[in-house]
Amino acid sequence: MALGLPGDSPHLQPEILANRPILSLGRGQRKDSTLSFLYRETKERILFLSDTQGKTASRLGQKVTISTAGERSEAFVPPRLPPVPAVRMDRLYTRLEAANRAIGRLDGVASILPDTPLFLYMYVRKEALLSSQIEGTQSSLSDLLLFESEDAPGVPLDDVQEVSNYIGAMNHGLNRIREGFPLSLRLIREIHEALLSKGRGSTKQPGEFRKSQNWIGGTRPGNALFVPPPPERVMDLMADLETFIHTDAPEIPFLIKAGLVHVQFETIHPFLDGNGRLGRLLITFLLCTHGILKEPILYLSLYFKSHRQHYYDLLQRVRDHGDWETWLEFFLDGITETSLQAADAAREILQLFESDRKRIEELGRPAASALRVHQLLQQKPLTGINDAAEKLKLSSPTVAKSIEHLEQLGIVRETTGRQRGRKFVYGEYLNILNRGTEPLNR
Repeated sequence: MALGLPGDSPHLQPEILANRPILSLGRGQRKDSTLSFLYRETKERILFLSDTQGKTASRLGQKVTISTAGERSEAFVPPRLPPVPAVRMDRLYTRLEAANRAIGRLDGVASILPDTPLFLYMYVRKEALLSSQIEGTQSSLSDLLLFESEDAPGVPLDDVQEVSNYIGAMNHGLNRIREGFPLSLRLIREIHEALLSKGRGSTKQPGEFRKSQNWIGGTRPGNALFVPPPPERVMDLMADLETFIHTDAPEIPFLIKAGLVHVQFETIHPFLDGNGRLGRLLITFLLCTHGILKEPILYLSLYFKSHRQHYYDLLQRVRDHGDWETWLEFFLDGITETSLQAADAAREILQLFESDRKRIEELGRPAASALRVHQLLQQKPLTGINDAAEKLKLSSPTVAKSIEHLEQLGIVRETTGRQRGRKFVYGEYLNILNRGTEPLNR
């Protein structure tokens, strides 16, 4: 057996110490003294200078040298999950309880929605917009609605296409999960393929783990803010992440697990493009597959957008210092804040729909058609007369008259200023949905 510092043995690589189990301390061993461990697989005795040093190193991952276009730089390879030493739950219990209560409240609101798919239809679009804005798109919710109605003059089409792709990716993932398909590497690649199916990302190997080096910030790995693992390590790292997702670990509350998975995915950065958007989608998919959420109604993109720099700083702090606890405090606060906001917005929307319905009913004979138009506007808060007539199987004059009544009640307003091809918006509903969706300054 060899005695030495980690890395002295030709058979044992330094990263193994961060990821493989070692036997416990000998009886009576002092925490601040020199420690030795017997490594199971090679039977080699590994010497540590202190218990604290060994544990800290296991959270920090490994820097490896890479060469890109002849320039040498360093890439970061994270250790496997879960963190060693384990996450300090004493710092997180209060926040964890608050997050669980907030999710319970949100689930309760979702259960009394008269038309949950209708609410999700617009809520998913808001999430798609927010997540894409974090990555720099400049479109608005109105742009997206115009794009989907195929009437989008002046709309930034590349930006809106990315948002539309996000909706397709989200729906694909949710449908597969509802069918009982596990949240696996195969499904992650399928979702990525949908995410980059059209527009700017379509040349960035949709649905394929990267085969070349990527980086975050800067113009090359040598001046980047962060360099993810080299491509030859991606498959093993993602396989480890998949194993962690499906490993039953009662000692790790599932909200904590979701926070760990999100950071690990963003650190691996397994695709050439779309990693941020897919990493945020994974949070909701995880909560749905494990029954934390009955409906996919919780999305953290507004919270991450509102605290964008702090979010990025905390991701990097995990990599640089192994500080999972500070990240998880932020993550749990985000779940609490976002859940309460979503529950309040859902109640506000329900109250708006009910209040407007009662006002429409007072119209008398015209109320029947006007209520049908109002119902359509709850799903599509921006619509035109011909489009509404086709969907409702009503004549265009009937829809036009109904919209005129809704205009007089102040429920809808015309947005184009044109005589032909006019569009009408359900103003108060869109105002609620629009909160927080202002494009970020570049």
